[in-house]
Amino acid sequence: MAHTLAGSSRPSMYTGLDLDAPDVVTARSELAACFQLAARHGLEEGICNHFSAMVPGRDDLFLVNPYGYAFEEVTSDNLLVCDFHGQVVAGQGQPEATAFYIHARLHKQLPRVKVAFHTHMPHATALCLLQGPPLLWLGQTALKFYGRTAVDEHYNGLALDASEGDRIASVLGNADILFLKNHGVIVAGPSIAEAWDDLYYLERAAQVQLMAMATQRELLPVPHEVAQRAYEQMRLGDAESARAHLHNAMRRLQRSVKTT
Repeated sequence: MAHTLAGSSRPSMYTGLDLDAPDVVTARSELAACFQLAARHGLEEGICNHFSAMVPGRDDLFLVNPYGYAFEEVTSDNLLVCDFHGQVVAGQGQPEATAFYIHARLHKQLPRVKVAFHTHMPHATALCLLQGPPLLWLGQTALKFYGRTAVDEHYNGLALDASEGDRIASVLGNADILFLKNHGVIVAGPSIAEAWDDLYYLERAAQVQLMAMATQRELLPVPHEVAQRAYEQMRLGDAESARAHLHNAMRRLQRSVKTT
């Protein structure tokens, strides 16, 4: 199911890249934690899904997981640094091809997207297999995403070239969540913490929706006015809440490592 990126190479020198800068070390640590957390929550699929984050202070380099590693194996040390031309400028290995073409084009075409998580997490992906809108405005958790979603209605096979990555970026547009019909989801965010927060709660919202749908009883949507108000209430402290959520999850991760 996976393809490695052909033709990647490492230039002998990349001016200004300091992997030991404090903000870069923090980004690598947080991103690696997101892989570990996603694995623990069952949000990955084999070695085929991928997360990326722009290198702090750079608009031309991004961090991404190397091909061949399950999420639980990804660490801050084995993350790759890539440029938009397919070159691996730091790290050992290569990105999976679709990881490069999706993430490089998202970051290049949409500079606001500092972080992009792509998964086939089961409940959100299940909604992508249904006719009609994937996420319904039924419960409070779902309302976190009210007005923030887009849907790619046209599955086009694997993203193995820049044009498919550009098409996906175009469909995402100004949204933060992209449901890829017949495929999976992309969560885009301004920070690693906010992307993790959205990824986690998106899967929870999808799970609860599917449970409600399974009863085959009539669904009870939230009226637009209430949904909009609830969304605005949640957004007031969302960035702070996201940071607290990720830091809490990282502390729990560290405790579990110490006890094993």
